[in-house]
Amino acid sequence: MTSLQRTLLSGSLAAGIALLGGLPSQAQVSPANVRAVNVARNWAVNANGGLSVYVPASCMFNTGEGGGKCLVQNNAQGFVFRFLGGAPGWQEQGGPATRETDIQISADGRTVVNVNYNGSPR
Repeated sequence: MTSLQRTLLSGSLAAGIALLGGLPSQAQVSPANVRAVNVARNWAVNANGGLSVYVPASCMFNTGEGGGKCLVQNNAQGFVFRFLGGAPGWQEQGGPATRETDIQISADGRTVVNVNYNGSPR
């Protein structure tokens, strides 16, 4: 490798590292969002008979992503989650969901504001 090639390669590596350093980091999930996921999930578990008969969709256990695909709204009015649930193992075994929950949690993540729906999957 010539010194020109080494210089170009070194410059390319430095530019690549600088470019990567300039990329935005993955969005941080707020403490209120984590609380909201937990409040919504716990409400659904309790309302639908407890963990021995009902388990929410796996996205409701994904607090690191704030509820992931279950989170359908996050604004000044709070957090809205929409998710399915069913008998223990339903999702892992590819079984049908038996409940759908659509629930709004306060912006601070501490209280249920409204249960928009909790019934058979629509």
